[in-house]
Amino acid sequence: MGTPEFAVPSLQILVENGVNVVAVVTAPDRPKGRGQKLTTTPVKDYAVSQEIPVLQPTNLKSPEFLEELKSYNANLQIVVAFRMLPVAVWDMPEIGTFNLHGSLLPQYRGAAPINWAIINGEKETGVTTFFLKHEIDTGNVIFQEKEPIGEEDNVGDVYERLMQRGAKLVLKTVRAIEAGDYPQLPQDESVEIKHAPKIFKETCEIDWKKPTEEVYNFIRGLSPYPAAWTCINDKNFKIFATKKMDSAKRTEPGEYKTDNKTFLHIQTGTGALAITELQMEGKKRMDIESFLRGTQL
Repeated sequence: MGTPEFAVPSLQILVENGVNVVAVVTAPDRPKGRGQKLTTTPVKDYAVSQEIPVLQPTNLKSPEFLEELKSYNANLQIVVAFRMLPVAVWDMPEIGTFNLHGSLLPQYRGAAPINWAIINGEKETGVTTFFLKHEIDTGNVIFQEKEPIGEEDNVGDVYERLMQRGAKLVLKTVRAIEAGDYPQLPQDESVEIKHAPKIFKETCEIDWKKPTEEVYNFIRGLSPYPAAWTCINDKNFKIFATKKMDSAKRTEPGEYKTDNKTFLHIQTGTGALAITELQMEGKKRMDIESFLRGTQL
């Protein structure tokens, strides 16, 4: 059960290693773009290429869907980047349903674990497989693997690495379950748990009053998607990449300096950031020099 690109390597590694994938459940086709053309999910595209039956329910509780799902007689269900499942679905197989999550649970439970780990300046994250139960992201852990977060990594970089590492962990988990030899460790509830709620456009606006390090992490924690944004001269700009710098001359947070050729520096609460990649509303994403060649600030 999965929808976006993140789930495809997990499905692919199972198929290529001879695991009997009897069906795939993914989101319905959706209209997209200017022409509102119906678009299929990356998981559906791969499943169709492998001639695996695809289920695309609009309602996960509908009797028709539940009956169809049951007819496949799966003894294990695997969830990678899908929506919340009702009990009737995750409790259906004899072994149960396990989920791949992009964090080291119990930390960063929620919809945007990779973003929040980077926004909060973590030096490592990872992937976890765990059995589903009622409360979201709280079931018993099967396996975990760590992944370092580099000083210049953004969400796109870590996403790519976790997508591949996660796929291998899914296969490892399936093999352990097949062999009947797998751990089920309760999550440690005694630690202070950081959460990873869904991110909305309104929460992506940059607060330049914060320290340089926090603003820097915020920008890379939202790059390339959904992208942190700010307003310069009454125009909205998405900011994709920056470099930290000490500001020699203090100005007010949010004020900028530019030579209109090679640099754009914006003041933070403790220093400044050099903007290296940005996108003005209605324009393409570009590096700072290309942008300044065409636009004077």
